[in-house]
Amino acid sequence: NCQSTCGPHMGPFIRLRPEEAADDDLPEFEALTGQFGLLPFWAKDRKLGRQTYNARSETASTKPSFRSAWKKGQRCVVPASSIYEPDWRSGKAMPTRITRTDGGVMAIAGLWDQWKAPDGQIVHSYTMLTINADSHPFMKAFHKPNDEKRMVVILANGLIKDWLNSSVERTSDFMQPYPADRLMVDIRPG
Repeated sequence: NCQSTCGPHMGPFIRLRPEEAADDDLPEFEALTGQFGLLPFWAKDRKLGRQTYNARSETASTKPSFRSAWKKGQRCVVPASSIYEPDWRSGKAMPTRITRTDGGVMAIAGLWDQWKAPDGQIVHSYTMLTINADSHPFMKAFHKPNDEKRMVVILANGLIKDWLNSSVERTSDFMQPYPADRLMVDIRPG
């Protein structure tokens, strides 16, 4: 189990370019590499990120780990070719690769933050937002029996710019399930 022995997992995320870095010659958005697992300003070290890979959209505005990023409107998109969920239908967890049926990149709604490490280094980090999936025709098949079913918020391609530019008050409007007929179990090696 890598949770206790591996260093932080790093990956890409896309955010609005900060206003102080705005330049007519630069794109409106920027891609950064950050730690997967959000680190709020008060984190003592990077280990907290092991508990903040996902943020429940229903409570992100109030949970200490996420509320600052939520209230500041620090939204991001986490690009992913696939996600993995445990399929318990056989009686034990089978890691299952899920992709979009059209083969496109998933744009997962997330939050980002930055944290100052004890050595002074600025570390960017991010989390993926999740919603309840108990009644989702596809995603309800995953996670332990009798546990609440959850899924990441996958944005339709046409909503990416809207998500990144939305007001804090409208953030919850985007917490919608991705259509079941646009997701599939991908049996190719990942």
